[in-house]
Parts: sequence; structure tokens; C-alpha cells
Amino acid sequence: MSLSLYQASVPQFVRMFGNLSAILDKAAAYAEAKKIDPSVLLNARLAPDMHPLTRQVQIASDAVKGCAARLAGVDVPSFADTESSFADLQARIAKTLDFIKSLSPEQIDSGASREIVLKFPGAELKFSGPDYLLHFVLPNFYFHVTTAYAILRHNGLDVGKMDYLGRV
Repeated sequence: MSLSLYQASVPQFVRMFGNLSAILDKAAAYAEAKKIDPSVLLNARLAPDMHPLTRQVQIASDAVKGCAARLAGVDVPSFADTESSFADLQARIAKTLDFIKSLSPEQIDSGASREIVLKFPGAELKFSGPDYLLHFVLPNFYFHVTTAYAILRHNGLDVGKMDYLGRV
């Protein structure tokens, strides 16, 4: 049995964003209960040279919507990076999920034979569709979701591995 690009991507993105959304809900409730200004958590980071929580969620969103669009051969939607509250981050996740769910499995799977080219200042990366998903997007996505979890855990949020993994 082979695993399609759709099966290896969209269900994983949906599941992990659902878990992250639940963690963000807990963080908002934690901030309220402990009388912590939410911006303290939203701007928290693990190290001085790392992005804060808000940017971790934005980058995870960018990775997912970019992946789905590139594999499907459609334009990548542009979302302004203006989130400044837990509600804003939840809306960003919802908008990302709405977009990826709007694409059919056939559209995503069509990326198996598509070359994906990413252009960065001073560099251009070329991937096959499967390599793009497996070796670039998924590691980046999990890194940023994990970092968002770790930032909140580091700041006292009572979450554990099952919050990250969700229902198994």
C-alpha cells in the first residue's frame, strides 16, 4: 500500500493544528486565571535569538498553506502577520485549515510529479513534490508547533505530551 501526498500531509496538518489550537485555548485561560498579560505569553521565546510564540504559529501556518498550495499547483494565499492575541492566532489557524480543506486529495496528490521551487534571497531550493513535503515542510511544521508548545510549557502552562499528540 502506498501513502499519498494528501494522506501524508493534510490529515497531519489538521490534527496538529487542532492540538495546537487546544493548547492555545489553555494558554489564554491560564493567562486569565493567573492575571498574566496575554502579550507576555504571546511574545515569549525560548532563547533571545528565537522567534516568539506568535511568530511560531504564523510560520507553521505559512508552511502548511504554502505546502498545500504548491503541491496542488495553486497560488499560495497571503496572510498578513498581524496576530496580536490568542483569538487572532486561533483565527489564523482556522483560516489555514479552511484553505487546506478546500483542496481535494487529487489536487494535493498532483504534486507528486511537480517540481517545487522555493526562492530565498541568495538561494533557490528545488524539490520533487514528495521530497518537499517529507524533507522540508513536515520537519519545519513540527519544529514550529513543538516550539510553540515548548514556549508555553516553559512559561508554566500545565500541558504535557498528550496535549501535543492529542487523542491517539
